[in-house]
Amino acid sequence: MAKARKPKKPDHLKRVLAALEAGDIAPVRGILAELHPADIAHILEGLPPEPRATVWAQVDNQHVGEVLLELPEAVRGDLVKLMDDKALVAAAHALDTDDIADLIPDLSDEVIAEILFALDKQDRQRLDAVLSYPEDSAGGLMNVDTITVRENIALEVVLRYLRRRGELPEHTNSLFVVDRDDRVIGLLSVAKMLTSDAWTRVSQVMEREVIKFPALTPDREVAAAFERYNLISAPVVDENNRLLGRITVDDVVDVMREQAERERLDRAGLREAEDLFASVWQTVRNRWTWVAINLVTAIIASRVIGAFEGTIVKLVALASLMPIVAGIGGNTGNQTTTMIVRALALGQISETSMRTLFAKEIRVSLVNGLVWGGLLGIIAYILYGMVSLGIVMTAAMTLNLLLATCAGVAIPLVRYRIGRDPARGSSVLITAITDSGGFFIFLGLATLFLI
Repeated sequence: MAKARKPKKPDHLKRVLAALEAGDIAPVRGILAELHPADIAHILEGLPPEPRATVWAQVDNQHVGEVLLELPEAVRGDLVKLMDDKALVAAAHALDTDDIADLIPDLSDEVIAEILFALDKQDRQRLDAVLSYPEDSAGGLMNVDTITVRENIALEVVLRYLRRRGELPEHTNSLFVVDRDDRVIGLLSVAKMLTSDAWTRVSQVMEREVIKFPALTPDREVAAAFERYNLISAPVVDENNRLLGRITVDDVVDVMREQAERERLDRAGLREAEDLFASVWQTVRNRWTWVAINLVTAIIASRVIGAFEGTIVKLVALASLMPIVAGIGGNTGNQTTTMIVRALALGQISETSMRTLFAKEIRVSLVNGLVWGGLLGIIAYILYGMVSLGIVMTAAMTLNLLLATCAGVAIPLVRYRIGRDPARGSSVLITAITDSGGFFIFLGLATLFLI
């Protein structure tokens, strides 16, 4: 019996494009009204500037703020410029306090002042609390909408309070137990509260081991802890252990996504996320630094080859084999770099572990070099009938993989030690080293033993 096929997910971007091409704007508002803000943001990101502005005008006013938050910074900045101050204030007013804080960097001082003026005293204090911390810290991530209880009250009292409150903040799996000075002393699980006797005191069922984050904890460490301990929410505290707010899993997922995106861009040497339809000048400005570096390294590699022109002329087979040595070396170097960058991000590398890791990578390179270099040596012998060429091929492959491993470890570590992003441009540098080094090793060995 044939398996039932899953219904195909509708392509909303194609529907919007079809409506725009037909010159009929009316259906666009209806399409957008059916969608989640994240889906609307996906559509906007996939449109060139002119139709993007047209579609943006069709977004329901009550969803404008949420859609802006879902957009990449480059696209968000362009759409903010299309909005007047009144519309921006209205969009911000529909958001939670911590979400307003995320939007603030893209707004003018005049709009920020109007937003603050429109907030009540409590919300203004909450926004000030979030904005007082760096964006990439626990304090900058936190939501100040928390529910606290005391340890000496009965669960029945807590339940009555929650019923009067009417609703819980999103992703509330625990209530924070605090003392009279608002210091966090435990967590009351919602599941535990609902399944325990109503007259049980909070102190009897609360968890006293609490994973909490000082306000200045870097967001990378927060994300790693959420992943390690499978957290849904966690308290943020000041230096005196007083509760400031909470971080929830949806905030951490955004951090993880942004970190992954940043690392992908850094490995390619891009300075920032790029709007697919940005102007030519913006795109060139974003890419030129590492393009220039790549040009210099390519010239160096070409000069290495030029230094061995005589060798290549005498044995033309070398010209067809050198890209193999360089290419495999580049792949090995990038694999090693990716692993080191990940270990640095997770805080897994110490002086002792670094030596152990380096020794292991050297052994891996030797095995790979001898196995795959030997295979290529056999292939070179079959193709050109020269045993010596096969031996040179094996040796060159092994030595270049060792070079690639050393570079793959050293580049991110050196950048990390000097306070730079270890992933930034690493693939460009690795490729440069393995290309130039691979050509030099292979052609140098060939000059010594074949010519």
